[in-house]
Amino acid sequence: MQKKINIQNKKAQFEYQILSKYTAGIVLSGTEIKSIRDGKASIKEAFCQFNEKNELFVVGMYIGEYSFAKNYTHVPRSNRKLLLNKKELIKLSKEIKNTGLTIVPLKLFINEKGFAKIQIALAKGKKIHDKREAIKNRDVKRKLDQIKKK
Repeated sequence: MQKKINIQNKKAQFEYQILSKYTAGIVLSGTEIKSIRDGKASIKEAFCQFNEKNELFVVGMYIGEYSFAKNYTHVPRSNRKLLLNKKELIKLSKEIKNTGLTIVPLKLFINEKGFAKIQIALAKGKKIHDKREAIKNRDVKRKLDQIKKK
């Protein structure tokens, strides 16, 4: 039985206000999926971007090299194509062009069939005062939980 792979971008919840979420497939090579199954991946600095053909790519995602690969290895930081329905791609590109929103990856996981999936979100950047309010709410919640525990 293989272990559960769930790589999250915790910084995205703090930096952005999440408007809608989508689950997309990723085009990967053989050594990339093996590295993800080993848990050697990071999506902290990653973001999503459309190219001139209106295809969605994740940029800046790190997938470490597979240690058992001898001759053929992949590039750790390369653009990887995301697989979504055409309607979803059109909707996302319109939102980005019209309102200036951004697409950030939230979670990288392996589904029950063994395919690597990435959860992306259409998000709006938070202002500094919104971030301060989030920190304040988190501290208040932590203090209430400590009081309830006693």
